[in-house]
Amino acid sequence: MKWWKSKIKQTQKPSIQSDKEQKTTFFQDSKGQITGDFDLDLELVKQEMAHNSDVHFREFNIGRTGIRAAIIFVDGLSDKDLIDKHIMKSLMLNFCEEYKQETPYVKGAISKEFIKNQVLSISEVEEAHHIKELMTKVLTGSTALLIDGSSDVYILGTTKANKRNIEEPVSEALVRGPRVGFTEIISDNTALLRRHGENENLSLIKFQVGKRAKKELVIAYMQEIADPELIEEVKKRVRKIDIDHVPESGYVEQLIEDNYLSPFPQVQSTERPDRVISALMEGRAAILLDGTPFALIAPVTFSMLLQSPEDYYERWIPGTLFRLLRFGAAIVTLFAPALYISFISFHPGLIPSELAISISGTREGVPFPSLIEALLMEVAIEILREAGLRLPKPIGPAMGIVGGLIIGEAAVQAGIVSNIMVIVVAITAISSFAIPSYSAGIPLRILRFVAMFGAALFGLYGVILFFLLLCSHLVKLKSFGVPYASPAVPYRLNDWKDFMVRMPLQMMKRRPKMMHTKDEIRKG
Repeated sequence: MKWWKSKIKQTQKPSIQSDKEQKTTFFQDSKGQITGDFDLDLELVKQEMAHNSDVHFREFNIGRTGIRAAIIFVDGLSDKDLIDKHIMKSLMLNFCEEYKQETPYVKGAISKEFIKNQVLSISEVEEAHHIKELMTKVLTGSTALLIDGSSDVYILGTTKANKRNIEEPVSEALVRGPRVGFTEIISDNTALLRRHGENENLSLIKFQVGKRAKKELVIAYMQEIADPELIEEVKKRVRKIDIDHVPESGYVEQLIEDNYLSPFPQVQSTERPDRVISALMEGRAAILLDGTPFALIAPVTFSMLLQSPEDYYERWIPGTLFRLLRFGAAIVTLFAPALYISFISFHPGLIPSELAISISGTREGVPFPSLIEALLMEVAIEILREAGLRLPKPIGPAMGIVGGLIIGEAAVQAGIVSNIMVIVVAITAISSFAIPSYSAGIPLRILRFVAMFGAALFGLYGVILFFLLLCSHLVKLKSFGVPYASPAVPYRLNDWKDFMVRMPLQMMKRRPKMMHTKDEIRKG
């Protein structure tokens, strides 16, 4: 009789129980610990996992020893070739009688250290002592090895790498710069960071996020540069993530940001490893999540969202001009329709006479006020933009261009909107495309409508009031303790060298003061 049956008889009152019920009762008493009894452990694992059709159980004998063993793996997640060549073959065929002379082999027992160190040709080998731990590892692609007489289960790293090739980032295309982007495999992404140069100070800290479906998350930072208080704050917020599943880094971004009611992103998302490395060199932290090519950079300022890595790859003069152009495009995107409404409805006297006569001529016969006219065109443009993103790639760009031309021309011909309104909306839409970060353009598109309503109510005074409220919000907003409007507010002259103007690299020898880095000098 098995030892666990004797244990049950000693601890339970006399009752009629089936063999399976007795095993279940003992499993509950042992709190899911691996017992070392092969039949019991395998039966209990099957009770927990056998209902999954993709979980496979393979029983066999180790060589000619007669010792029973079993492997448990998930079809599709585990590499079957690796299992066959480096686990099954090593244990069944290569484990010959000659091993008896090299390892303790007494009455059907075998040294687990010998199995681990001399038989299994697998690089990743861990030990588990609990069935729940076994289940977690197996369901993420590892293979569990049960051996009769051993109270430890070997967890073997056999995860199959189903991944796409490293390609150029789609959302952050550059004319000059590396053609390398992150992938959905976190190990590849951390390797891309390592490949940017030999740096023993690059620290990668692993976390598990998700209560029911766990995912690997990595915090990256430069140990000799980053502020320890910043890193501790990032760790603290990551540990507080309490959610069943984290499918994308956007979930992490929303759960760790300072003010979730603000329309502005307080964490920067990027597909580019070079952008992440540059941020780490400034003392910032990066967050990488398994299953997504988008990494997060924290803390972030609004000016960072209008900067492009290409600003640094080109010489400082064109880099400065391109950056100023983006700042101007952001202003046009936010205020152009609102200024049109305020001038047409409230302050026509501020428009030069010849231009006012031309505008009034184009608006002749338009039945709607300027606000309704602007809303019709802006909503139509936003719908076209969204439709272009959701359509298949060969159709999307053509649909956006043709749709915009047809709708604009038809609206003018029908007398619904004026020619000048079409021009204003077109300039606004084109300016929004100049913003390098898609997430930075979204709040500007939203706030554009708020500015339009302010202009319709109070004219130019409403636009000024909206601007003051926006500035006060940006000044109060922080990202991990760093002012969102810096280096403009608070004013730091040294940080202005990389703000709206990109100074020559020879003049940017200090890291941003706002980051409170350990090492302020970029060069020794």
